[in-house]
Amino acid sequence: QVQLVESGGGLVQAGGSLRLSCAASGRTPRDYAMGWFRQAPGKEREFVASITWNGGSTFYATSMKGRFTISRDNAKNWVYLQMNSLKPEDTAVYYCASYYSGSLYSPSSYNHWGQGTQVTVSS
Repeated sequence: QVQLVESGGGLVQAGGSLRLSCAASGRTPRDYAMGWFRQAPGKEREFVASITWNGGSTFYATSMKGRFTISRDNAKNWVYLQMNSLKPEDTAVYYCASYYSGSLYSPSSYNHWGQGTQVTVSS
């Protein structure tokens, strides 16, 4: 099974940028897509973006579109999330996850998760 490890989180000021990385070791041709989700204290886990391994099709939450960019390196089995124009409300633990079935926008459609990386945006 795929094992996921996120990195790149940290503390940034509003308006700043951050690039998150996810190492997806053990990926197989049956792994269709990867997603990024985030969860703030007291909030539900929410969809951020996803990308398919084969075609590189991308999907974004409306609120992230234009600010966040998801990408992948198939040779390295890494997935990235470039975050620009960060806002305090972006503060959350960010998780990468491997897609299983169902809606790409739903956390329940993913069956493998990383440990998460903290992103804190100060005002």
